[in-house]
Amino acid sequence: MAEAISLMKGNDAIAHAAIRYGVDGYFGYPITPQSEVIEVLMEAAPWKTTGMVVLQAESEVSAINMVYGGAACGKYVMTSSSSPGISLKQEGISYMAGAELPCLIVNVQRGGPGLGTIQPSQADYFQTVKGGGHGDYKLITLAPNSVQEMADFVALGFDLAFKYRNPAIILTDGVIGQMMEKVKLPEFRRRRTEEEVREQCPWATLGKTADRGPNIITSLELGSAEMEENNKRFQAKYRVIEEKEVRYEEIQCDDADYLLVAFGSAARICLKTIQLAREEGIKVGLIRPITLWPFPAKVLYGYADTVKGMLTVELNAGQMVEDVRLAVNGKVPVEHYGRLGGIVPTPDEVLVALKKKMEIK
Repeated sequence: MAEAISLMKGNDAIAHAAIRYGVDGYFGYPITPQSEVIEVLMEAAPWKTTGMVVLQAESEVSAINMVYGGAACGKYVMTSSSSPGISLKQEGISYMAGAELPCLIVNVQRGGPGLGTIQPSQADYFQTVKGGGHGDYKLITLAPNSVQEMADFVALGFDLAFKYRNPAIILTDGVIGQMMEKVKLPEFRRRRTEEEVREQCPWATLGKTADRGPNIITSLELGSAEMEENNKRFQAKYRVIEEKEVRYEEIQCDDADYLLVAFGSAARICLKTIQLAREEGIKVGLIRPITLWPFPAKVLYGYADTVKGMLTVELNAGQMVEDVRLAVNGKVPVEHYGRLGGIVPTPDEVLVALKKKMEIK
């Protein structure tokens, strides 16, 4: 079937893109504001057409461990949740990183801490890019700012996860998950055959064959020296990802005196702020990290010699701002502006904050 253009929510786009990508299995549990993902999948009933398994687990802990099992078999498997639910999945995510298993996780963030609110937030940045579970590991992190990118990043997330045998996560929020926009869905891809899975994933636990013995998937290594070697291998892989997979967008940065740095829905707000600022003669640009890890640190460092200051705009108390400050290494002032509790700032509020924090007269 060909590409389709539809008007839909970001959460709906995730579900339809997963079916069209040829995902083998989705395991999840409902929680606002991402429940539409599993609801749309259940309504679409892809097990009748593509053979995709869709299962509501008994808990978030069960869901992530079902993903672990499917990923160990080399399957395209995924889960989705919102902030408290993702917290419950952290042990399983760490296990999958330690076992070098590819999968796709979707977090449609809501305000916290605790149960918080069902309104949007970006306060899971630390949890996601710094490793919310135990151990030294990284998640390939994609931050969409449109319904179209919600759909597109399903394929990109799986492609990167399998390329590097590492979990990937789409870190979005309630604004993008619930907003409706036109979206072009990808063409349908058929699911891989068992023979193709065996060929593409020689490490998978698909049983003993004539040309190889059984594979063992585990994150456990009782020998300290052996465990250190595992970690060294992980870190070497992360360095390769940092070198090759950084993605970002630059908007009106060539002549900018000040830079806004924002991701996801906050970046969309900043687009209007740039327009308002330039109408007042203030040259403002925007750097939008698309990959939150790997982070575009070198790009930001490059602008540290050309701008007077940077302002991160986040729906949190100040998280990505720490990575921006590390990136510029003290060469230029970096400040933060954010709203909490599910409140989304207006472009005018961002402009006022920029003027105040950068002391622009």
